[in-house]
Amino acid sequence: MDACNHAPELTGVAGDPGSAVHRLDPRAKLLGLPAVSVVAVSAPLDAWPVFVICGAVLAGVATVARVSPVDAWRRARGPLLLVIPVAAVVPFVRAGGAHWSLGPLTVHAAGLVVLATVTIKATIGVAAGVLLTATTTFPDIVRGLEAMRAPRLLVLVATLMYRYLFVVADEVRRMGVALSARSGRPRSVLRSGVLGRLATALFLRSYARGERVHLAMLARGYDGALPRPYPLSLRRVDMAFVAVIASLLLPARVLAGIG
Repeated sequence: MDACNHAPELTGVAGDPGSAVHRLDPRAKLLGLPAVSVVAVSAPLDAWPVFVICGAVLAGVATVARVSPVDAWRRARGPLLLVIPVAAVVPFVRAGGAHWSLGPLTVHAAGLVVLATVTIKATIGVAAGVLLTATTTFPDIVRGLEAMRAPRLLVLVATLMYRYLFVVADEVRRMGVALSARSGRPRSVLRSGVLGRLATALFLRSYARGERVHLAMLARGYDGALPRPYPLSLRRVDMAFVAVIASLLLPARVLAGIG
């Protein structure tokens, strides 16, 4: 039971939990790592030093946190495999600049620029998100957002969604086992009504469970704010982390804009 209770907090953490990056205040990582994505996304393609610096910053964070390239790729491949294949079509449909014949298709230089831009920026953005989630538990991310004065309702919805997503997933598993035990295996469109009834039952069960959870929270003195197990405090090392990233990225980005 104890392991089950703590499993949600440890979900997603990779690398060395005792590393300096893992121990940083979540607000420092929420400021520093997304800033890498913002700088990369806002830079033009010909500002290649900016992308090199962004990649070096992320590689340094991953090294200190001991997040292996295998773990990083396993987490990043899903989003990247959704974005890059779509961008790979652009060179064939966006005309402009030089062009080359590739059998019945024509490759345009302007489309290749778009492909390169999307690939580089998506890789840096996804890598920054991967490092954030690999070094910070979701509850800590939510607490950091709350401390940074994010909308209270958004923080509350995200917290409860994360907490009870595992409960709903377990309910789906039990319903699947019950369906299989009754020889129910809808594999055709004609039997899709079974899945519709299952989805309806899942919605009703989740709604009823939500009402019970809300009443239980009120009975325990819930006043609209979730309990905080320990206070957050920005230390010098947290501010130094943000300052180092800013000192590396902002000058390069400003010079790229001037150039």
